[in-house]
Amino acid sequence: MSLELPTDRLLIREWELGDAEDALKIYGADEVAHWLTPEWHPVNETDAMRSVLHAWIEAGPNLIPPAGRWAIVRRQDGQLVGGLSLKLLPPFEEDFELSWALRPDVWGRGYATEASRAVIAWAFEQGIEEVFAVARPRNERAIAVARRLGMEWVGETEKYYDMRLQVFRLRPG
Repeated sequence: MSLELPTDRLLIREWELGDAEDALKIYGADEVAHWLTPEWHPVNETDAMRSVLHAWIEAGPNLIPPAGRWAIVRRQDGQLVGGLSLKLLPPFEEDFELSWALRPDVWGRGYATEASRAVIAWAFEQGIEEVFAVARPRNERAIAVARRLGMEWVGETEKYYDMRLQVFRLRPG
């Protein structure tokens, strides 16, 4: 779903093929890739990242709204600092999962929380009733972001991605 959503410091926008080099600083970083879902395959070069972005861009119109994948850009200087996605969780594709990934050099600045709040508010305006986030039990940064977003801890499950995950949920209001 096409989206351009400004926050105080950020712009959440569609991915572009020209983002490949900057996206590689996110999705190619070991510190980030380590925490991504098992379906993620490490990306080590710009051409491979460009192929991933191409696949995301092409898949976008076929996603069930309000699902999508977006770039997070710092408004101050136009630097791409991260990515967000809102997608249906496997295996039953009933629940919307919000996920985020940031360049390691910008961790700790509140960008994940700020961008996620904006996308969650927008998603609720689109009519979805709840948003989930899942994190590996030792991914303290992701768990902290989920808590800062006001997400409720639901429990632990192996339902998603065939691995043990902490599950968090947020409903409107």
